[in-house]
Amino acid sequence: MAKWVPLESNPEVMNKYLDSLGVPSQWRMLDVYGLDADALATVPRPVLALLLLFPINDKYEEFSKQQDEEIKSKGQTVSDKVVYIKQFISNSCGTVALIHSIANNTDKITLADGELKKFLTEAASLDSTGRGELLSKSEAIADIHKKLALDGQSRAPDANQPTDFHFVALVHSDGGLYELDGRKSFPINHGETTPETFLEDAAAVCRKFMEREPENLNFTIVALAANN
Repeated sequence: MAKWVPLESNPEVMNKYLDSLGVPSQWRMLDVYGLDADALATVPRPVLALLLLFPINDKYEEFSKQQDEEIKSKGQTVSDKVVYIKQFISNSCGTVALIHSIANNTDKITLADGELKKFLTEAASLDSTGRGELLSKSEAIADIHKKLALDGQSRAPDANQPTDFHFVALVHSDGGLYELDGRKSFPINHGETTPETFLEDAAAVCRKFMEREPENLNFTIVALAANN
């Protein structure tokens, strides 16, 4: 499996990434400093997506396996409007999460001509596997990722060093709240939401991640939100 350099949960770097992908400046990534009502009230609206960076360990992998088996057994509803991309490149979860955030909001985000718009156009008719394979072949997006992953770091990260953290995206699509993780078998439907309640509903999902690891403080949340 090909490997990329890990992307940090740094809004400044992510915003340079958005610029390089053709996302207009009216939408920016910013830190979410807490999940209580007061902290969420400081986040500009509307919020289009949350990205959660969290620790991966045996406990999480076991939970993920059980979740996968339960959904396969019981089934779930996933709107055909959800854009889902499988992850086939090691350490690319930050880019996959960013693309998930943008791709599921193209009704609100007007992309400039560029590599991401080209990718999404070519990926539109593909399934999640085809989209992931197409992304893995995109040298242009890989080059943007590498440049920005190295940007501002005091020590160059090693692509071959095991990464113990992972990004997922939470998005609103067709009335549902979806967790999009390219390592999983499918999107995870977390129930109904609306544009007005999305931030609070997505925060509740993030809270569940944290409750499964109460002794671990290594969680980071960034929002794709209006640049007010």
